[in-house]
Amino acid sequence: MRTDSEADPSKAVPGILALWLVAAVAVGASGHLEALRPPAPQLVLLALTAAAIVATIAVPAIRTWAWSVDLRALVALHLSRFVGAWFLALYRRGELPYAFAVPGGWGDILVATLALALLLWGPPTAPSRRRAYLVWNLLGLADIVFVVATAARLGLADPDSMGALLRLPLSLLPTFLVPLVIASHVLIARRLAGPNVRSPG
Repeated sequence: MRTDSEADPSKAVPGILALWLVAAVAVGASGHLEALRPPAPQLVLLALTAAAIVATIAVPAIRTWAWSVDLRALVALHLSRFVGAWFLALYRRGELPYAFAVPGGWGDILVATLALALLLWGPPTAPSRRRAYLVWNLLGLADIVFVVATAARLGLADPDSMGALLRLPLSLLPTFLVPLVIASHVLIARRLAGPNVRSPG
C-alpha cells in the first residue's frame, strides 16, 4: 500500500527540508562547526550543495517535486537573501570584513529585491517575463558564487575573520541556506530552459 508521501512527493520534500534545517540548527548550536578550520567549512558547503543538486536529478520523489513545484516558490526562497542587510550590520560592528560584508551584502539585497519584483510581476509565462527570470537567475547565481568564493578566500587567509558565519544564526548559511540557494538557481535554469514552465495559478 502506498503512503501519502509516496503518492504525492510534494508532501515528502517539505519534511526532508525540515529535517535538514533541524540538523543544521543542531550542528550550529553544538559548536562543532565553529571548531572547524579551513578548508573544512568550505568542503561542508560544497558537499551539501552537490548533494542538493544531485538529489533533484537522482532521487525520484525529489525530482518529481522539483519539476512540478511552482517556479515562483523557488524564486521566493531568494527573499531570504535580504540577510545581506545583516552582513552590513555586522561589518559596522567589526564582526565581518568589508570585502565580504559590503559587496556581498548589497549584492544579496539587490537579488532579493529583484526576486520580490518578479514575484509581484507574475509567473514567467510571457516571453518578456521568461527573459526577466533568466536574467535575474544569472545575476543571482553570479552573486552567490561571488559571495561563496569571497568567504572562502578570506576564511583561508584569516579563519577568524569569517567566524560569524560558523555561529548561529549565520551558521545556517553554509549548512542549509546557501546550498539550497545554489541548487535552486541550477533548477530554475533547467526549468526555464525547458519547453514549458509550470507555474500554477
